[in-house]
Amino acid sequence: MGKFGDILRINLTEGTVKREELQDDKVRKYLGGRGLGTKILYDETKAGIDPLGPDNKLIFAVGPMTGRGTPAGNRYMVVTKSPLTGFIASSNSGGFWGTELARAGHAVIILEGKAAKPTYIWIKDGEVELRDASALWGKNSHDTTEELLKMVGDPSARVSCISQSGEELSKLAAIMNEKDRAAGRGGVGAVMGSKNLKAVVVRGTGKVEPSNPDFLKDVNKRALEKIKANGVSGQGLPAHGTALLVNIINATGAYPYKNFLEAYMEPEEADKQSGETLSRDFLVRKAACFGCPIACARVTKMKSKPLSGEGPEYETVWAFGAVCGLSDIEPGIEANYICNELGIDTIGAGVTIAAAMELYEKGYLPKADLEGGPELKFGSGEAVVYWTREMGLNRGKLGKLLAEGSYRLCGHYGHPELSMSVKKQEIPAYDPRGIQGIGLNYATSNRGGCHVRGYTIASEVAGIPVKTDPHVTEGKPELVKIFQDLTGMIDSAGMCLFTSFALGADDYADVLKGGTGWDVTSDEVMQTGERIWNLEKLYNIREGWTPKDDELPKHLTTESIPKGPSKGLVSQVPAMLPVYYEKRGWDAKGHPTKEKLEKLGL
Repeated sequence: MGKFGDILRINLTEGTVKREELQDDKVRKYLGGRGLGTKILYDETKAGIDPLGPDNKLIFAVGPMTGRGTPAGNRYMVVTKSPLTGFIASSNSGGFWGTELARAGHAVIILEGKAAKPTYIWIKDGEVELRDASALWGKNSHDTTEELLKMVGDPSARVSCISQSGEELSKLAAIMNEKDRAAGRGGVGAVMGSKNLKAVVVRGTGKVEPSNPDFLKDVNKRALEKIKANGVSGQGLPAHGTALLVNIINATGAYPYKNFLEAYMEPEEADKQSGETLSRDFLVRKAACFGCPIACARVTKMKSKPLSGEGPEYETVWAFGAVCGLSDIEPGIEANYICNELGIDTIGAGVTIAAAMELYEKGYLPKADLEGGPELKFGSGEAVVYWTREMGLNRGKLGKLLAEGSYRLCGHYGHPELSMSVKKQEIPAYDPRGIQGIGLNYATSNRGGCHVRGYTIASEVAGIPVKTDPHVTEGKPELVKIFQDLTGMIDSAGMCLFTSFALGADDYADVLKGGTGWDVTSDEVMQTGERIWNLEKLYNIREGWTPKDDELPKHLTTESIPKGPSKGLVSQVPAMLPVYYEKRGWDAKGHPTKEKLEKLGL
C-alpha cells in the first residue's frame, strides 16, 4: 500500500521515543484510527487498570485515507480506557491536526506512563521532542494554542491540547485541536491530563501518497459529485450546519426537552434555536475541515455580548437549550464558547446541567450547595452559562460534582434514575421513544450513550439510504447493526461520517482501493467494521460489562412522551435487544460466540 506512516511510541515516564513499523496485515484487518487504536489498547493493557493511572495508554491514530485528498478524509481518533464509563473511549475529531500528523509520516502515537512535570510534544516530520509545558499549565485551549505556535516558531503547525478541565481530571474533559475542534466524549482529556501532557504539536511537510493515484483521482471525483448532489451533504449542511436538525427532529416529536421529561417544543419556540435562526442572526462565516466540501461548521458571534467563536453544533444547541428548558439560543452559544476554551464535552455538560435542574426543582439538590450561584431552574440561561464555567474550572462543591458527569452527580444526590445516560455517558439529542432505532443504538453503543456510532437518524428521519418509520421496531436491529458496522469502518479509514449521507459501502471500497492498493470489496468493508465493533465489545466484557450496561434509563422505557407527534410512545429497546444480539451472532447474554469470533478472525 502507499506510505501510511509509522508508530511513535512515547514513554512519558522515561522521556523516550521509539519508532515502530506498522504491520500491513494489522492495517488490512483494522485499517487505522478507531480500529487500529482499539487493537493496540486491547493488546497492550491489562484488565482492570485505572483509567487515570500510568498503566492506561492514550492512543492518537489517523486512518489510511487521512490526508490523501479524499473528500472529508481528515479525521483522527483518540482511543483509551474511559474514566467516565470504565469501558472503551474512542473519540473522533476533524479539523487539520490529523492530516498534519499523516503528513509528518506518522499513523499512530502511543503515549505511555506519566511525565514528571507538565510536558508537550513537538513533532516536526521525523523529529520528536518532549518539552517543558509548565508555563502553559492552567491556560485554556485558545491561549495554549497561540502560545505553542510561538514557542515552536511555526505558525503552520497544528495543536491538539487540553485545557483546565483536562488538567483537573474532569470526566467530561475533551482534547481540543485548532482551538475549537474536539475529541469530546468519554473523558479523553482527563487521561491526557493524568499523564501531565498538555499538548501534541505537529508540523508535517510531506505528502501522503496513495497506492493508485489515477484510480483514486477518479474515485474522489465521483464521490465529490455524489456528496454535492445529496440533499443533506450538498444542500442542508452547507446552508445551515448541523443545527438544521432542530426543526426537523422537533417536528418528529423526538426533540428531548427538560431532561427528557418531554420530547417536543412549540414550533415557534424550537425555531428560536434552529440552524436557520443561527444562520440569519449569528453567523459570521462557514468553516470546513481539511479537504471537506460540506463545510458544516459555523463561526458565530453573539448579539448581546462581544463574543465570537466556532459553533455551536446541533447537539450543543440542544444540550444548552431544549434539554435545559430554554428556547433562547444565546446562552447556548456562550456556553459553547466556554466549553471550547475550557475543553469540555458539550453533550455531557448540557445534559448534566439538565439533570441538576431536575434534581433542584424536585428538592433533591439543596440550595446551600449552589454556594451563591444562580438557581438551577429549567429555562434559566444564566444558570446554564454560570454552571458550565464552574464545571469546566472544577470550582466549588457543585462545580466539582458537575464535572463528574450526570451519572455520578445524580448518584450523589440519591437519584441515579435522573441521569439520562448509558454506560454513564450522557445520551444525545434524539428521544429514543420517538425514534426507536436510535434508542437501540444508544443502548448497545460500546462507548456509552452515542448517536454517531450508528446514526439511524439518516434512515428513520432523512430517508437515507431508505426511509424507515421511526415509530416502529420491525427491522431496526438489522438497521442498527448495518449502521454500526459501516461507521466502524469509516472512523477507522479516517473519513468523516457525514460522507455516508451520499456514499455507500461500494464507494468506500473504491476509496480504499485507490488509497491502499488493496482489492477490497464492499462485503470486506462491512466485515472490517463488524470486526472492530466486536473487538470493542470484547474489550468492554474484559473490563466488566454485563447485560445491564445495554439498558436505557428506565424513564425512557416506562414513561411515555406526554405530547407532540410521538405522544404516548416509549422506547422498545428491551424487546429489540434479543433480536439485535441474534443478528450480531452473539449469545442471549450479549457475548460474541466462538463461531462469530472465528469468522471475524478475532
